[in-house]
Amino acid sequence: MLDWSPTSDPSGLFVGSSDSVREVIDLAVLYASLAGPLLLLGPTGVGKGLLAILIHRLSGRSGDFVVRTGGQLVDSLFHAQLFGTRRGAFTGADRDVPGAFELANKGTLFLDELPLWSQAAQSAVAACEAEVSHWEQVRETYRAHLKAMSLQVFPWRVTDSTPQTSQEVEVHLTAEVAAIQALLETNGLPVKQQVLGKVRQQLAGLAGVIDLWWQELRQDVQSQIVLTPMWANWVEAHLLPLMYWEQQVLRTRCPRRKAKLLEALEAVRAALEAHPLTAQLSPEVFVGWKAWAADYAKLFQRASSAVEGRNGYLSQMHHNHRGLPKRRYKVWSALHNFDCRASDGSTPASRFFRREFPDLFETVLAQIDELPRSRKRQPAIALSD
Repeated sequence: MLDWSPTSDPSGLFVGSSDSVREVIDLAVLYASLAGPLLLLGPTGVGKGLLAILIHRLSGRSGDFVVRTGGQLVDSLFHAQLFGTRRGAFTGADRDVPGAFELANKGTLFLDELPLWSQAAQSAVAACEAEVSHWEQVRETYRAHLKAMSLQVFPWRVTDSTPQTSQEVEVHLTAEVAAIQALLETNGLPVKQQVLGKVRQQLAGLAGVIDLWWQELRQDVQSQIVLTPMWANWVEAHLLPLMYWEQQVLRTRCPRRKAKLLEALEAVRAALEAHPLTAQLSPEVFVGWKAWAADYAKLFQRASSAVEGRNGYLSQMHHNHRGLPKRRYKVWSALHNFDCRASDGSTPASRFFRREFPDLFETVLAQIDELPRSRKRQPAIALSD
């Protein structure tokens, strides 16, 4: 039970402190955040309209509060009154007129005195509600597939922090793309086969960075220290995912995505703390291992981030609008990875492979044969009589 009082009601619509009033306001607060329809029952004059306004204000919706009562609807025009009309739909329709549903977009539509509505009007509202619910479900399903794809491209599974390979990630991504295509086809939505084809072609490259990251990680570890299988498992299945999920939680803004990552983080933290090998490390050594793991977690982000490449591609498309030769993409990739330097002088390639590379310009110049001499122009001869 919330602590409401006559003076603390933010809406100013209800005055009273009885248990009945408190219960009504508590229910309004509880149901205001719901996106589905609400049915308010009660005799005439008890304040259903005021309660609807209170629910709208508590919901935080940015749209308007629109009311339509049964007495306002005309049987021959209820469809236009509820759903609007387009210019030229009938004689005299010289402009678009929005209906009640459109006026209440992102807000609340209060349908009052339903018993006074005609059967045809009630059926139309029910059909519209069913259609809206259907497309909202389609939208949620589509977003769920996109969310599932965004939670796949990690060195570990989000569900149990088990290390995964590029092949496993590609299989999951391919399945999600196929599910999206089936969803669009089932609901009669236009399917852009060319776009989906391009997405499928990029899945292997998107997933391939995971195997590359694991390979570089294991080579770096082997070059520094020899680990037994038990310690190697402790590093790959407990320590590294802990530092990786910590960074992901800090970087993520989406509440639902962050909730999933927090679940993975808490689970792997509990597993690391309970692991018998963790207790064998001194605090100083354990801090050093965590710093090393955090550095490698950041390394995966740098390797898999497509921000710079994406922005460069969009910039070029914006300026020439005709696409670019594929050969130029290869040249730009080499320039970006081996010649673009950060403030510390490092390149993307040196940061990822953790070693220096020869200067790109000098390397290319060394591969070029001696340039031919320019042709000499023949002097112009003036002819005179």
